[in-house]
Amino acid sequence: MRLLVTGGAGFIGANFVRATVRERPDVRVTVLDSLTYAGSRESLADVEADIRLVEGDITDAGVVGTLVAESDAVVHFAAETHVDNALADPAPFVRSNVVGTFTILEAVRHRSATKPVRLHHVSTDEVYGDLTLDEPARFTESTPYNPSSPYSATKAASDMLVRAWVRSYGVAATLSNCSNNYGPFQHVEKFIPRQITNILTGRRPKLYGTGANVRDWIHVDDHNSAVWRVLTDGAVGRTYLIGADGERDNLSVMRMILRLMGHSPDDFDHVTDRAGHDLRYAIDATPLRDELGWRPGHADFEAGLRATIEWYRDNESWWGPIKDAVETAYEARQQ
Repeated sequence: MRLLVTGGAGFIGANFVRATVRERPDVRVTVLDSLTYAGSRESLADVEADIRLVEGDITDAGVVGTLVAESDAVVHFAAETHVDNALADPAPFVRSNVVGTFTILEAVRHRSATKPVRLHHVSTDEVYGDLTLDEPARFTESTPYNPSSPYSATKAASDMLVRAWVRSYGVAATLSNCSNNYGPFQHVEKFIPRQITNILTGRRPKLYGTGANVRDWIHVDDHNSAVWRVLTDGAVGRTYLIGADGERDNLSVMRMILRLMGHSPDDFDHVTDRAGHDLRYAIDATPLRDELGWRPGHADFEAGLRATIEWYRDNESWWGPIKDAVETAYEARQQ
């Protein structure tokens, strides 16, 4: 298989590429990434000799068209993802998430006229909005879309484009909406690595509001194994929700990080809550498990978090150069 991975130098994409190189030597991987602040060549350093890395923009129809024409399948991770950044400036999110997905779809559509190309579009559970804290309900593939932020609105738009191209043009695509990922190579602007690296650099961790908001955590390797299962065995046109039954409120996660790193569970600061902060996410991944036989390999969240802490402790050379700039940006927003 000749596989094109968009956004393959970002957090989830880089882990996907590394796992593919490690576990699927018959797959020839090309990565398309614009290498903005969230994409790092260093995240692919130990596999760069085994892949082709193309620095380019997913809205560049010429570049995308050429790469898709050379591919048998495309996994589309490329996206702007940080909610705080979207609230401050939504324009890059519209360009990357909406126009970028349109560009990928058009390239796949035109190539598929002469040679089939399989597409998998990676999305987020945030497109469904949020759930109340005291209800047992979880998101399913039939949950109505109700995005709360500019980020989730642009991802919802990209999902709708994929569905329309499947129905209108017969593009052979699947979609997945995943819960919150954690693991190695995640940018330090995100919740878990920010708290870990704050502690490692002598800063106090920061928690939005009371920390009652609930997220459904999944290890990045589990997310990526599910993507491969959908890519190889999923039904074209279907949406699969990816989750590992990892619901935890942000306060509990903060206190677990502090405990695992040898600090008092109250050794953090509360900061003003994020505007429009979603209350609870929860994924029902039953179809993925029952129909495709997928199971998470990192069911023990504490063990996964401990390993993640150790990765950041051992890899300061990867995150250290960007840490001060991230904290300066948060301070400017008083977060």
